[in-house]
Amino acid sequence: MLEESEMAVLSLSDYPSAPEIIEDGKTFFENALKKARIVSEYTGEMVIADDSGLEVDFLEGRPGIHSARYSGPDADDEKNIQRLLQELKGVPIERRGAAFKCVLVLYNPDGIYESFEGTLRGEIAVSPAGSEGFGYDPVFIVPEYGRTVAELSPDIKNKISHRAKAFKKLKKSLRQHVK
Repeated sequence: MLEESEMAVLSLSDYPSAPEIIEDGKTFFENALKKARIVSEYTGEMVIADDSGLEVDFLEGRPGIHSARYSGPDADDEKNIQRLLQELKGVPIERRGAAFKCVLVLYNPDGIYESFEGTLRGEIAVSPAGSEGFGYDPVFIVPEYGRTVAELSPDIKNKISHRAKAFKKLKKSLRQHVK
């Protein structure tokens, strides 16, 4: 068993020559699993990887796995939001349901893995509001708060987000294995 002083949490930036990973899966799970497997094989370590994005009901799940590059090769947050709002132009709020989704994969060097999903349901606003956060946060309304994610404090966002929910499930699983 490892002593606490022997354990460390590292990021991919601690491995500057790690291979580049092409996210070509058809689902968040496939992309997260691929990233975790490749990095684990490269480092020989246990790895946590994720993939996440926005799924809009009216758009049949788009932008989905293409969330970060939704507006094309030169995509940025503003361009992605503008494309999304253009595609939803004239769509009433009751048909603008959406979800932020996150899939985490905990991958062991022996090839055994677990996955954990977190979802935050909401609606897409007609126009951006707020300055906190990134990505689609300025147009994603959280109904319980009546505000966009970009209008919520980082403290609240870190409690209710799709990533927070996925990490909560991961933490629960780790506690069960470590007893």
